Amino acid sequence: MHIYTENYIVKKSEIDRLNHVNNIVYLQWINNISIAHWNKIASQAIQKKYIWVAIRHEIDYLKPAFLNDKIHIKTWIISLKGVKSIRKVEIYRGTILLAKSETTWCLLDAKTQKLTRIPKEIENLFV
Repeated sequence: MHIYTENYIVKKSEIDRLNHVNNIVYLQWINNISIAHWNKIASQAIQKKYIWVAIRHEIDYLKPAFLNDKIHIKTWIISLKGVKSIRKVEIYRGTILLAKSETTWCLLDAKTQKLTRIPKEIENLFV
């Protein structure tokens, strides 16, 4: 299992009227780290050949995050089968789990934008 992590500081623009991070921001963080992970491990050739699209998000919001909080986000793949991948993301402030998610992604051929089975070259990237 390959775990990818990033650190982040909460910005004022991410705070809602309740003075904590808006739920939609968590979704953006989940999307951003997923893309960053892919870009980090996949070669340019693979990235030109394939693209991922999210088809399902499940997010548990456990604790709020606040302005200037130092956030630690980690992600990893738990399943690769057929055309689908399931990715976990956890968002922490220190050791406190703020949110966790599971997203189902589908692999597309970049040129045709049609579903394509996950090839061994991609499976090997996440092991």
